[in-house]
Amino acid sequence: MRKLLVMALVGLAAQLVDGALGMAYGVTSSTLLLIAGIAPATASASVHLAEVGTTLASGISHWRFGNVDWRVVRNIALPGAVGAFAGATVLSSISTESAIPWTAGILFALGVYLLIRFARPLRPTRPRALPRRFLAPLGLFAGFIDATGGGGWGPVATPTLLASGSMEPRKVIGSVGTSEFLVAGAASIGFLLGLGSEGFVLPTVAALLVGGVIAAPIAAWLVRHVPAQLLGAFVGGLIVLVNTRSLLRVFKVEPEFGPYAYPLVVVLWAVAVSFAVGAWRRTRAAQATVSAEPELVPAA
Repeated sequence: MRKLLVMALVGLAAQLVDGALGMAYGVTSSTLLLIAGIAPATASASVHLAEVGTTLASGISHWRFGNVDWRVVRNIALPGAVGAFAGATVLSSISTESAIPWTAGILFALGVYLLIRFARPLRPTRPRALPRRFLAPLGLFAGFIDATGGGGWGPVATPTLLASGSMEPRKVIGSVGTSEFLVAGAASIGFLLGLGSEGFVLPTVAALLVGGVIAAPIAAWLVRHVPAQLLGAFVGGLIVLVNTRSLLRVFKVEPEFGPYAYPLVVVLWAVAVSFAVGAWRRTRAAQATVSAEPELVPAA
């Protein structure tokens, strides 16, 4: 019961982060399940099955708060579902021993990407319609990485759309989160075909689902208020630290390199967070300056 309560809190915290950043539910949950000793394919399968419910709740909440661009959802969700199904099939077919370094490596890389992405100021938005030839390949790649790594739909799709400067951040987060419903569903079907029903840890799925559903509407509201850069840098560092441990243990070098690797990761994490704080303060100061400028009234 205590373990299930912890999993529910993990699901709640992961969905709060995911709803505010447009990423990190799968990455955070899968990382913690791997620490608990669950095999990579089973961890990814369980997280994706839970995401079917959490992403539905998240999508409805984002829609109610006006955070969804349905054209983007249409053009990215179906390719994402195809990629996720293919990724689930691949992960289901390889051994646990082979999957652990692959999964930990992907999660580590995604954590580094989060650190780098949120240590810099966000680009200003210049609204324009993104073409299907850009959105479809992005969805296909993000869906494949999501299923094979236990997470990655948000960390790949959200920063890419933000970097385009073509959509409001809240629209990016809402659209990516809403489209993830199809991605999670397709991945779950792939894992069901590859692993069977025994590939899902159903009590863990239920606990993650309950926590995520509770957090979904709160996260959709918080997306307008939470400093995304601070949250992103914090989560990215946590993911890097945890998966550094996993990789060192996989390659059986933790006793030799752990005393050096862990302090180095913590120092780099602190540096990234300080950069994120600085970028957030500069952005807030610039917005305050613009808001304080008097409007020019044309002479009569």
